[in-house]
Amino acid sequence: MPGPWKDARGVIVTTTPTIEGRPIQEYLGIVTGEVIVGANLFRDLFANIRDIVGGRSGSYERILADARKQAIEEIQAEAATLGGNAVVAIDLDYEVIGDTGSMLMVSASGTAVRI
Repeated sequence: MPGPWKDARGVIVTTTPTIEGRPIQEYLGIVTGEVIVGANLFRDLFANIRDIVGGRSGSYERILADARKQAIEEIQAEAATLGGNAVVAIDLDYEVIGDTGSMLMVSASGTAVRI
């Protein structure tokens, strides 16, 4: 995600520690968002077959994109609740969880600020 991005609430999000030309007035604390998604058995089977032949798995890419978007929206909502209008230094992590590795967790964290 190049450069800062805003949601409908006007909360800017960026992976950088600052926003050029917008000095941070107040640090409000760390905000986090976690999304756990389960993968469909048939989608898993199809993705494994596609991986064997070297193709991309569009179904997994869509799941990842949706989960990432939801996690970012959660931190934007939490920042707005704290009175912030931006989240800086966002870190995104992806983790396969569950006994059979059939679930995916996407977590986003950053620092809510007022600029």
